[in-house]
Amino acid sequence: MTGIERDELREVSAAVLAVTAHLSVRDVLQTILTTARRLLDARYAALGIPDSKGSFREFLADGISDEQWVAIGPVPRQHGVLGLMLCDPNPVRLANIRDHPQFGWWPAAHPELTDFLGMPIVDGAEILGELFLANSCRPGGFTAEDEELLRLLAAHAAIALVNARLYERGRELSIVEERNRIARELHDAVTQKLFSLRLVAEAASTLLDQDPSRAREELAAVRRLAAEATDELRAIVVGQRPVDLTGDELDVALRKQVDLLDRVHEPAVRFVGSCVGRLSDEAQQAVFRIAQEALHNALRHAGASRIDVDLVSRNGNVVLSVTDDGRGFDSGTAAEENRRLGLASMRERARSVGARLSVTSTPGAGTTVRLAVPA
Repeated sequence: MTGIERDELREVSAAVLAVTAHLSVRDVLQTILTTARRLLDARYAALGIPDSKGSFREFLADGISDEQWVAIGPVPRQHGVLGLMLCDPNPVRLANIRDHPQFGWWPAAHPELTDFLGMPIVDGAEILGELFLANSCRPGGFTAEDEELLRLLAAHAAIALVNARLYERGRELSIVEERNRIARELHDAVTQKLFSLRLVAEAASTLLDQDPSRAREELAAVRRLAAEATDELRAIVVGQRPVDLTGDELDVALRKQVDLLDRVHEPAVRFVGSCVGRLSDEAQQAVFRIAQEALHNALRHAGASRIDVDLVSRNGNVVLSVTDDGRGFDSGTAAEENRRLGLASMRERARSVGARLSVTSTPGAGTTVRLAVPA
């Protein structure tokens, strides 16, 4: 293998790795675009992802300066050769783009293009976008070998776009599941309490003239049920409030959450953690949501008098612990208890960020939920 071939292999490898790395889709596409221009020795390169309004929702260029980009003006419309490549999956290779029958025009500040190699980005029969190069720096212009290499890079761009689409669909499904969970909680907890509240209030109204002493007892039950229903609603609303950690470190956000719950619930809720530095946004969201779920479970099911939340850095991990002194449960009821406490969703959140979740419990001695996230 020659030095040039090794360099080409290294460039292709970088583009492939970009698809699998934890980068934004835009970063991946920019890496593929830059790689294509370097490997095929072109002066200019661009990559466009169409929108539904005749333009492009994403249009990246390589080989022009920021000043040129501003001078060129708005992103192009889906016309001419660019429009053709969104309808026809075949590549376009030309010695001079102006010779193409569908060539239209370009803005006054646009670079003068000569030889051209365009490749639709396809997934099956669907065209997701287009990748093209212009003004080859090699004598003779773009070749059939260049075309095959660009086809490979366009395939990796397609993988990145499909992955992004799958992620978005997964996120939408998660939102639907979360809405369903809220509906179940409202039905199972709040609705039952409100129904009981109505029955007791009707009983108190009936007894008011006949047995005032008994009516006072029923009205006390009305107050208790109303307070419980209010707590249930407050817990659900607090749990669904959007998490914004951009202005706070994770420990500060958790402390605020704990302070709020301590004010509105009877058990003492305490935060004994410390600053652990910044995790990725996804990891911070997962830790915060799992802490919320564990706190909600302890407040609703444990019958605890105290709940402690601890957040520390330990052995290369950020470790969250939520411990209560409630009733606990034994291994014989673990499966049912896990289902009731929604631990499957907590474990799924943990897995999504490479974390480990464990739950330990002893009858009469409380429960501890522990999460370890690689720092």
